[in-house]
Amino acid sequence: MALDAEITDAKTRFDKGIAALEHDFRAIRTGRATTAIVDGVRVDAYGSLMPLSQCASVSVPDATTIMIKPWDKGLLKAIDRALTEAALGMNPQNDGQVIRMILPPLSTERRKQLAGQAKEACEKHKVVMRNVRRDILKGIENRAKADKLPEDVVKKTNEKVTDMLKAAEDKAEKLLAEKTKDIMTV
Repeated sequence: MALDAEITDAKTRFDKGIAALEHDFRAIRTGRATTAIVDGVRVDAYGSLMPLSQCASVSVPDATTIMIKPWDKGLLKAIDRALTEAALGMNPQNDGQVIRMILPPLSTERRKQLAGQAKEACEKHKVVMRNVRRDILKGIENRAKADKLPEDVVKKTNEKVTDMLKAAEDKAEKLLAEKTKDIMTV
């Protein structure tokens, strides 16, 4: 087909949109502990800001605890300070060897807020994917005019891109439903 590059580009960009949505969902807290909660924390170590994962091992020993074990014991205070400043809604508990962060139980109101955040993230990504479709369709029209492609080829390609968008939006909605279920599960 004459417009295969545009279709491939659309698929790639829709897939990237879904991957970005999944990444955003990982940062939204559910009732269970996950290492993604501390992914954005940066520690002032060795004279520069480093991601927490580069100066400590982060694990989840049980459903409500995140355990952080620094590779260099001298970084314990810096990691403690970075976690406190990150305002994650948890207080780090430093025992001199490891730092434990206990997730407090979520209230029903907080669960609803988090579900709302997930819905907002999903809508934001769906808007971005619609904008991608608009840009791809514009590119198809421009290429069709330049290459004098038949109308039926252009129409089929537009329909294919629109179907790909619909599939990506359906996947986003499915991911949102799963995330909302995770959030609302006590």
